[in-house]
Amino acid sequence: ILRAKAEGSFEIRPATIEIDGKVTESNSLKIQVVPTQSQTQPQTQQSPAPGGEQKQGTQSADLGGDNLFLRVELSKTNVFRGEQIIATVKLYADPNIAISGFDDVNLPSFEGFYTQDIEIPRQINFSREVYNNRIYQVGILKKTVLFPQQNGTITVNPFSMTLLIQQRVRPRSFFDDFFSGTQTVRSTITSKPVSVNVKDLPSQPANFYGGVGNFNINSELSNDNVTTNDAVTLKLTINGTGNLRLIRSPELSLPSDFEVYDPRTTDNVRANDNGVSGSKTIEYLFQPRFEGDYTIPSISFAFFDPSSGTYVTRSTPEYSLHVEKGTGDQTVSMMSAGRREELQLLGKDIRYIRQGNPMLRKIGTTFYGTPFFYSIYGGSTLLFILLILVYRKKARENANVALMRNKKASRVAIKRLKEAAGFMKQNNDEAFHESILKSFWGYLSDKLGIPVANLSRESALEGLQNRNVEEELVSQFVEIIEQCEFARFAPSGGSEARHELYKKAVETMSRLEKQIKR
Repeated sequence: ILRAKAEGSFEIRPATIEIDGKVTESNSLKIQVVPTQSQTQPQTQQSPAPGGEQKQGTQSADLGGDNLFLRVELSKTNVFRGEQIIATVKLYADPNIAISGFDDVNLPSFEGFYTQDIEIPRQINFSREVYNNRIYQVGILKKTVLFPQQNGTITVNPFSMTLLIQQRVRPRSFFDDFFSGTQTVRSTITSKPVSVNVKDLPSQPANFYGGVGNFNINSELSNDNVTTNDAVTLKLTINGTGNLRLIRSPELSLPSDFEVYDPRTTDNVRANDNGVSGSKTIEYLFQPRFEGDYTIPSISFAFFDPSSGTYVTRSTPEYSLHVEKGTGDQTVSMMSAGRREELQLLGKDIRYIRQGNPMLRKIGTTFYGTPFFYSIYGGSTLLFILLILVYRKKARENANVALMRNKKASRVAIKRLKEAAGFMKQNNDEAFHESILKSFWGYLSDKLGIPVANLSRESALEGLQNRNVEEELVSQFVEIIEQCEFARFAPSGGSEARHELYKKAVETMSRLEKQIKR
């Protein structure tokens, strides 16, 4: 065990060992020692009211300045348009600050960028990090790959979030329970804006299709020996690192004797700490109409390489295609596969001949007044009346369903709480908290008559207040919801904490049922 005696950067030299005459050494380590941070936290205490006893004081870490803040960390701030940037949204907190939950989280939207999120764990894990010669506990809130879509300066606007901080309340006397005095306070913090300087791309060549990064291409022809009107596919694959999703399909110039269809594109990309990589597959489908020997030309693909600041061109090989005459009438094949622009309107004096079996009627005859007209008119009226009757029946059924859901709300909630008890015994922390949340939100949805999709914390509180539920019970409900939601971001307190939460949830549900029924 080593203990630093001074500040600064130190290097631990490699350890060496000799085995059978051969010397092997380990790697060296570099350690940075920062100044010791004060562990003393300020205390605030109110003066006693005249004629009364002294009120409780609050002991807490300073929540301002450099003790608690948000930061967007960018891998680059000076890039070309379309060049990828890794953005990491971090929460920095003094190790003495106890964060118990989050609320009103408004993460940055990154306007002016095309974005692709990097998958991170749903539960935020805090780790120690040195920033500006100070140790913080740091949690990663979001990781995103950014692709700037405009030139000039793009600013990542400030964003904010509200944190729930646990602060210790100083006991009023020596005989008070030392561990009972904590309170939760809300602290809203806002990040600082971050700017990115985006340079325009140099003059673009004709074979540039928007690719910025580092790519390779390869191609494959499905068949080089076919008959007329057979479908042929040329598959082009672009793989590498960069803005793969934003690359347009390169142009394939084919002879006029081919019927060409729109290309089909498939993206297979992934985002990680190194950026976006993967492949884009483009399939060109065409049909030769006439027999003969043809050349499928090379595809030229240029992309911009930000590391060198130049355009790089990749090309596919040419392919030879042999087409033989297909079976059947050649004339029919030519007509069926003819290009769409070959049929032109040469004049308006003679109309094009009608084909098929057109419906004809005598001049002067009309549809109005015929038996068929009256049958349609009467049928429409009956259908309208039938729809009204069905609608009224459905309305009555919906009203009864809402009433039945209200009556069964407590039984459904108890069933979900029993499921939560099962997850608690299995030590399935995530499923346990999810079941508690579903039981409360489902119960309030059935009791208040609000669909779950439209139910929010505000509408739930308003509904409970309208039912004259005691404020203390409403606060207990909010505390349970916040505790379950926070469990998605931070580890729970173990089996004892889950047991206490379950006990509180059952008690709160029982009291809510009694007070709402009053």
